[in-house]
Amino acid sequence: METVQSPVTTTGGGGGGGGSSSTTTPSRYENQKRRDWNTFSQYLRNHRPPLTVAMCSGAHVLEFLHYLDQFGKTKVHNPTCPFFGLPNPPAPCPCPLRQAWGSLDALIGRLRAAYEENGGRAESNPFGARAVRLYLHDVREFQAKARGVSYEKKRKRPKSSTISNATPVTTSPNATATAT
Repeated sequence: METVQSPVTTTGGGGGGGGSSSTTTPSRYENQKRRDWNTFSQYLRNHRPPLTVAMCSGAHVLEFLHYLDQFGKTKVHNPTCPFFGLPNPPAPCPCPLRQAWGSLDALIGRLRAAYEENGGRAESNPFGARAVRLYLHDVREFQAKARGVSYEKKRKRPKSSTISNATPVTTSPNATATAT
């Protein structure tokens, strides 16, 4: 069965009923964060030898992420697969199903927050370890290559000159101006 959860207090809005209660049900994010934390805690208890959260390192987080791959639903083509790099493969292949990069990234974000909410120090947060960040970066790159999709870094647009911002644009009454 599930563990008993403590109610979350809010300072207005989002509570549903108009009663005088200062507690509400947790948001979807908070529920998911709690479930993720419980799953990770269970993983640590089942680890051989069992681990406590205080003993956990970035390497243990990576083991956990590898463990989760077996439950993934995203087809990730191996480099030897004939469909490697094709966004829409024409036929099935034996490549493994893995966790999608976006799911792993969101999971790490929730666990990073949950770690600190459960008494961990920000400086020693294993979910923010360099090895975890590098792993997520590598997963993102590999999955993009396997699907034939590139994640280009968004470049900041140079600031437009103040003259163009200050000069009003005159148009005919029927014309529409587009923002840049």
